Amino acid sequence: MPSVLLLEAICIFLFAGAPACLPLQEVHVSRETLGKIAAASKIMWCSAALDVLFLIDGSYSIGKGSFERAKHFAITVCNALDINPEKVRVGAAQFSSAPWLEFPLDSLSTQQEVKTKLKSMVFKGGPTETGLALKYFLRRGFPGGRNASVPQVLIIVTDGRSQGHVALPAKQLQERGVTVFAVGVRFPRWEELHMLASEPREQHVLMAEQVEDATNGLLSRLSSSDICTFASPDCKVQPHPCERKTLETVRELVGNALCWRGSRGTDGVLAAPCPFFSWKRVFVSHPATCYRTTCPGPCDSQPCRNGGTCVPEGRDRYQCLCPPAFRGQADCAPTLSLECRVDVLFLLASSAGTTLEGFLRAKAFVKRFAQASLSEDTRALVGVARYSGELEVAVPVGEYQDVPDLLRSLDAIPFSGGATLTGSALRQAAERGFGSASRTGQDRPRRVLVLLTEARSQDEAVRAELEEITGSPEHVMVYTDPQDLFNQIPELQGKLCSRPQPGCRVQSLDLVFTLDASASVGPENFAQMQSFVRSCTLEFDVNPDVTQIGLVVYGGGQVQTAFGLDSHVARPAVLRAMSQAPYLGGAGSAGTALLHIYDQVMTVQRGARPGVPKAVVLLTGGRGAEDAAVPAQKLRDNGVSVLVVGVGPVLSEVLRRLAGPRDALIHVAAYTDLRFHRDALIEWLCGEANRPVNLCRPSPCMNEGTCVLRNGNYLCTCREGWDGPHCENRVLRGDALRAQGSRPQPAGGQQPGPSQQLPRRPRHPGR
Repeated sequence: MPSVLLLEAICIFLFAGAPACLPLQEVHVSRETLGKIAAASKIMWCSAALDVLFLIDGSYSIGKGSFERAKHFAITVCNALDINPEKVRVGAAQFSSAPWLEFPLDSLSTQQEVKTKLKSMVFKGGPTETGLALKYFLRRGFPGGRNASVPQVLIIVTDGRSQGHVALPAKQLQERGVTVFAVGVRFPRWEELHMLASEPREQHVLMAEQVEDATNGLLSRLSSSDICTFASPDCKVQPHPCERKTLETVRELVGNALCWRGSRGTDGVLAAPCPFFSWKRVFVSHPATCYRTTCPGPCDSQPCRNGGTCVPEGRDRYQCLCPPAFRGQADCAPTLSLECRVDVLFLLASSAGTTLEGFLRAKAFVKRFAQASLSEDTRALVGVARYSGELEVAVPVGEYQDVPDLLRSLDAIPFSGGATLTGSALRQAAERGFGSASRTGQDRPRRVLVLLTEARSQDEAVRAELEEITGSPEHVMVYTDPQDLFNQIPELQGKLCSRPQPGCRVQSLDLVFTLDASASVGPENFAQMQSFVRSCTLEFDVNPDVTQIGLVVYGGGQVQTAFGLDSHVARPAVLRAMSQAPYLGGAGSAGTALLHIYDQVMTVQRGARPGVPKAVVLLTGGRGAEDAAVPAQKLRDNGVSVLVVGVGPVLSEVLRRLAGPRDALIHVAAYTDLRFHRDALIEWLCGEANRPVNLCRPSPCMNEGTCVLRNGNYLCTCREGWDGPHCENRVLRGDALRAQGSRPQPAGGQQPGPSQQLPRRPRHPGR
């Protein structure tokens, strides 16, 4: 077992260099104001007689991923609505080639019912016929609504790429008194959104991708038009400069090339330079004005003096992050001391990739942390090490007289440069970073390592590896802005003293992941599946007494057990083995893979435990699954739960049949979206881990022995010639071979027949 597993928790600070996702609608205000806009969207509340209808684009042009984001936006808006039959009524419809009413306005009477129904909406696909959907509601009105007796609000969520005319039906709806909001998704066509939206158009056009901003904008407009009022009179709707971006294709002159122009006479050839163009897609910005609500914040009065930083914590509370020299003041009190007993080793990257500036910033962070967290009464001890190619422990844990002595030692640590071998440094830190203290068990405090680096590792310690070492993605803290690092001291302190909640980790489970490694998936998507099952594995306590995990891959006309249930007894080893699973290519058969699991993996001989719930998770794109329905049902009949994770824009009928009678199916639009469905998979697995178990399914008896349930336990009745609790021992003939575990022979030296077999003591299921 690698020595790095001795660490109970590791927190990682990693400065990533990748740019953030480009927003297509951006409000140009200060960071503080953006925070106020986001905070206001969480406290805004509309309690009025109002009919709200969501019309969500379900066409192929937006795709399933954007459809899910549109649903998330609708659910977020509903959080701010007082939904009941007397106040706000909500309905929803989906449109593509034709409108489809999901639920009328009078069918659901609570906020939770509406949110559950929105979440269960299924992407239908088809062409984008926005005009037909608008005409439908022109003819029918709001289904289940109160007609014109209350204000009517239509929220259209679309990419604005309709295949028909929308201006006239949108205008007619508005003339009937319907307030129309046009909310863009994906790369919207803003011109069409403006045609759909009510006047003033800039206040009725929003972007669903920025959920909090869009929710604030929608409710701000309802407030301005007196449809809704907010509880706090101090909240104000104000205009802010913003810009909207469109993705456009432009032609660009690359240069000139000789081209054929014909000939003069019989022997003449005429060539001339011709312009050569290329096409590329670019973002084009359009200035606009966005109206948003902001509310007074607890930091507006600047309560933190002497250079302290005010951090709002809700609407009325704040926290001051103070310089060390002013910690004694009432508005910058030292409330950040560590109360838990913990040994903390800070590991500072000192390589060329980090740069001297980054190294000095890391040292400044440790100094600030020590000043804010350590006191005479604290039970925490701190140490500091640096690394590039090798690890050097500059300040052993606890070996300093007081905080000023620790700070002087920090100042003396030099920058070294060199290679960035993070993985090697982490292993060395586990081996010798915490000294040679002999304390063990209850006497030993928690050991925590905090890695600070701005450089990508040149060995195996990438983000996935850091999650392996920490044992949880929650312990990998990533900050793209180094200046923001000092504001994270309270979060780090909370993680140092927190204990993870077990969730369903304490439930026993034998789990086998099955990955489609065929050419229909491809190596890049196979890597996405590997990353997904690794992230799921982080949610379980992997050891022989709780959760066992195996992995099977199929493709290239074959099935391989990457590792069995009893191959690895700890989570880091399982995660490493998942990373090493082979991509096979070729053709794959999901049915053959499931039969392989039935015969070769989910058996007592291969580590399956009697009396423990068993589950198989099959990840596939759908091809090669035509033969899998019968093997899947065979596993289910044998007491093994089977869940299908089907990846692809359209869910095939093959995967629906494979899901079985309990619809054990998760549909994912694309491999890159797998991470959004981890919680659903974990929830399903936790549910299966709590289901009642038939101790004889799958049978724990080997060599065709018969499993018999008796008084809540089981026993194995063995065929002639076999013996042992699970019929695992061969009974050899002859007196000399009567030995360990064999049954007593009857008089005359004859083997007992079936009716003469001796009774066995019931065996409790193994854990």
